[in-house]
Amino acid sequence: MNQTFAFYDARAQESATEAAAAKLDMVRERCLRSEKTWRTLADQALRVQAERAKAEIAKSERQENERRDAERIADEAREDALLDAELLQQAAGNHPEN
Repeated sequence: MNQTFAFYDARAQESATEAAAAKLDMVRERCLRSEKTWRTLADQALRVQAERAKAEIAKSERQENERRDAERIADEAREDALLDAELLQQAAGNHPEN
């Protein structure tokens, strides 16, 4: 069974149509209860879909921030390594071997 908004909405519409066509009060009431339940499920499906979309956006933003942080850390490490190499060269130049 496909549990999507479209599925739930279609079932709600079917129940509403059945309620409108019902000749007996009990049948009409049953169909209206069914419609209400299907509409509730359809609304819930939309909320879940929206929450998943928000979570995906948040995940993408978090991954992008982590990528930037890793890139910044790598850049800083390269700069530190270059400075260390320069300092070692300077130290070697200031302390000639005998």
